[in-house]
Amino acid sequence: MGVTMESHLDVTDEGESDEFVSNSDQDTDDELKEAFAAGLLKPGLNIVGEIPARREFKNNTALLEQKLSELTKKMPWIERLDMINEPAPVAPELAFKEEEHSRLRQKLLANTKSSKSIEEDAVHNDFKREMMFYRQAQSAVIEGISRLHSQNIPTKRPEDYFAQMVKTDLHMQKIREKLLTKQQEQERTEKIRKLRELKKYGKKVQVEVQQNRAKEKRQLMDNVKKFRKGKLDDLDFLEKNGNKPGSDSNRKTLNDRRKFKNDKFGFGGKKRGLKKNTKESADNVSDYRTSKGKRQNTRNTKTERAASRKRKKKEDAK
Repeated sequence: MGVTMESHLDVTDEGESDEFVSNSDQDTDDELKEAFAAGLLKPGLNIVGEIPARREFKNNTALLEQKLSELTKKMPWIERLDMINEPAPVAPELAFKEEEHSRLRQKLLANTKSSKSIEEDAVHNDFKREMMFYRQAQSAVIEGISRLHSQNIPTKRPEDYFAQMVKTDLHMQKIREKLLTKQQEQERTEKIRKLRELKKYGKKVQVEVQQNRAKEKRQLMDNVKKFRKGKLDDLDFLEKNGNKPGSDSNRKTLNDRRKFKNDKFGFGGKKRGLKKNTKESADNVSDYRTSKGKRQNTRNTKTERAASRKRKKKEDAK
């Protein structure tokens, strides 16, 4: 029973809201009809609310001239450097460039079947406009330099002219240090990159060498097995293996200095026990000399020295 009453109340509320919306729409339509009948509505966009006032522009010549006189400063020409002149005459090379550009554009327009003429071509007109800017600047430079010279104003800096630095020495020192640090960082990065490349290349070469050695060893073992089984009659493969590049048979002859150092210090062979005597070295007496290592005594004996002193005394007494 309670559910039925709630549903009835909801239906009643919805009906009242719909009726309110329809009444408001009806009022709006009535207002529009009244406004149209009074001639307030016109075809087009109608603004609801207050119409903004139209801004009126005033041309007060007197105030404009007064403000111009306040802003105008009568300064000499050297402070203004303004120029009013005609463009410079067309140089032969510029005229040739303009004709060449016009010819190329006409050819392109003909190929594209365009209805535009060369006078209507925007690209060629831009080129001519840039040429006009160039000629205008050239004329201003020519006339301006002659005018400066007429007033005894130099246009070039003397050779011994030193302008004041805009930035301080401390600031320039910081910039120099920053540039130096950046350069060192780039050099370090480049060095690391080269070392990595060399390392990769070295590993590659090392792997190739190891593979070649393993291949040669495998070939040698296969040939030895074939020789044992009687498949090979000779041992020529051993000589071929000995004559490969880098073997002892292909090495150059050693010079005397290298031989002396090899005899003195060894050359990779056995070092232990080289200074021990053997039976052959003990029996070898070819290098033995009796006088070798002895010093001859040139001093007189004690008796001879005493006799010499006596003779000197007798000679002094006489």
